[in-house]
Amino acid sequence: MDSDQSTSPAPASENAAPAETAPADAAQAAGGPGRIVLAATPIGNVGDASARLIELLETADIVAAEDTRRLHRLVQSLGVTVAGRVISYHEHNEAAKTADLLDQVRSGKTLVMVTDAGMPSVSDPGFRLVEGAVAAGLTVTAVPGPSAVLTALALSGLPTDRFCFEGFLPRKAGERASRLADLDAERRTMVFFEAPHRLEPMLRALHERFGADRRAAVCRELTKTYEEVIRGTLRELLEWAETNEVRGEIAVVVGGAPEREPGRPEDHVAAVNALIAQGIRLKEAVAAVADDTRVSKRELYAAVLAAR
Repeated sequence: MDSDQSTSPAPASENAAPAETAPADAAQAAGGPGRIVLAATPIGNVGDASARLIELLETADIVAAEDTRRLHRLVQSLGVTVAGRVISYHEHNEAAKTADLLDQVRSGKTLVMVTDAGMPSVSDPGFRLVEGAVAAGLTVTAVPGPSAVLTALALSGLPTDRFCFEGFLPRKAGERASRLADLDAERRTMVFFEAPHRLEPMLRALHERFGADRRAAVCRELTKTYEEVIRGTLRELLEWAETNEVRGEIAVVVGGAPEREPGRPEDHVAAVNALIAQGIRLKEAVAAVADDTRVSKRELYAAVLAAR
């Protein structure tokens, strides 16, 4: 098991070419219809705020913030003055406020949506607003930026070519176990979020479901001064969590399930027969089981017929 401390990313080159104006920006400058901009905010290091985020905070007609106090601290750190109207928009009031916000955009306003950290609508408020805007034919665009999911994935040392984001696991043990059972055969690298005081029971549940030797990483305080990435097996990470006081924002990255050996065709006859009993045709049942178990369709078909 190993741990590292990472420094903040270096600033972009001063000689970089200026970004082209986005089509939505051009339409707004020409007096076109309103729009919604999902703007990513820093996940820890305020220096990661983009120039486009700063410009939008200064010029937008409305800034919808998950927590207006967090927004106030952010703009103070950036030295930005928000000229537009600031409103609170979070999971407890988005159902009531979405329709009015869509009306404001429909009337020509630019609405910027920000959450406490990272990209709105990804494990954060914003999806309901986007869903409504799409249904109404309104313009939705984004100012990309910091992402805890991608940062943790990149630092984990685990495969990054295929991954899935699972957010927070259920708090109740039974529901958490059920969710993990659904992921038992997941081959992709998995990224989770977790609160520090629930990290130990979460790692214990992962250990019990996926096995002690599954590779994983605990990423905490990403981009902040005390950023730390702990890599190892689930057994090692559980032992670390049991003996350390864990603080800060947590992302847990877990390697996917190892590739299973295909086994003998005869071993999978019962699975085919179970599908047939559900009304699935023989050839379709054989194809489904063969794809799942990586055995030869021809050999499995023959084994099913031979067993009758």
